[in-house]
Amino acid sequence: MTIVANVPLDLERAERWRPPAGWQRITTVESHAAGEPLRVVTGGLAPIPGRSMIEKRRFARERLDGLRRTLMFEPRGHADMYGAVPTEPVTPDGDLGVLFCHNEGWSTMCGHGVIALATVATELGLVSPANEIALDTPAGRVLAHLRRDGARVRSVAFENVPSFVLDLDLTVDVPGIGTVSYDLAFGGAFYAFVDAASVGLEMTAERFRDLIVAGTAIKRAVMRSREVPHPREAELSFLYGTIFTGPALSADADSRNVCVFAEGEVDRSPTGTGVSARVAIERARGRLALGTRFVVESIIGTRFVGRAIREMRWEGREAVIPEVEGSAHVTGRGEIFVDPNDPLREGFILR
Repeated sequence: MTIVANVPLDLERAERWRPPAGWQRITTVESHAAGEPLRVVTGGLAPIPGRSMIEKRRFARERLDGLRRTLMFEPRGHADMYGAVPTEPVTPDGDLGVLFCHNEGWSTMCGHGVIALATVATELGLVSPANEIALDTPAGRVLAHLRRDGARVRSVAFENVPSFVLDLDLTVDVPGIGTVSYDLAFGGAFYAFVDAASVGLEMTAERFRDLIVAGTAIKRAVMRSREVPHPREAELSFLYGTIFTGPALSADADSRNVCVFAEGEVDRSPTGTGVSARVAIERARGRLALGTRFVVESIIGTRFVGRAIREMRWEGREAVIPEVEGSAHVTGRGEIFVDPNDPLREGFILR
């Protein structure tokens, strides 16, 4: 008998317990990158079919959306949970494929997720020890470079997909706000970038709810006003979120990003794909030299470091290959059980 918090519990019996027949058992590793959670599925799912990551994402959207809600929503998750489902790679030289998910659906790419997944996969031995992991994502190939202190992954710097500006200095009328100026750029997903001060917002945790309301309203207004075309993949042609920008609160950072994405989620990290798109904007405006560090804070003060490592002409557009570096930490390991008779087996969200 073991005493936990002054209550006698038979923990050995609890360890021996197995779910009844018909229940689903899913194993996970919990982690975060710069404060943004990542729940990595490590077991309990059948292989996801598809010759490309776009096809795998389509299958997940059509056939696995109930599972996504189970993993992301309350009572097993929360409105701002984020997840990763590793898959077989779809390229001969790929190490892993990955599908990312959140409260609204299945992502095209996720920078904090790459940093966290590479850390989890390496530290828990899910992949062969290496200093480089080639990841296949719906947005394309992402190369994660691991910087290690022995078994510990100190940081991950990933080379992202070609990132580019779609338009600069646009305006949109937003109900309840007025005319909003924004830039539109892609860094694995499309974002509308808005100067926070221009809409009367401060990018602090105290303004969290206000940022959600404004960011969601701006996203919906932009989506109503125009198309957001990806030059190669129709399934990537949508606006993922709004990113508010402004001065850093720390003297040794260059800027602050607060990303409101999906269905009103707020990224606790500076947003890896958002930093990638921001690097493309800064480069297009002539404010960032190739190879120069661009340090971006999050709403909680954590940081990613971005840089443009090379330029290219891609699908008729001027683009950059950005590198984004950050750190992640493993926070736990779990088993999730799904009782088919549970009326809340696919969860719910309260905001």
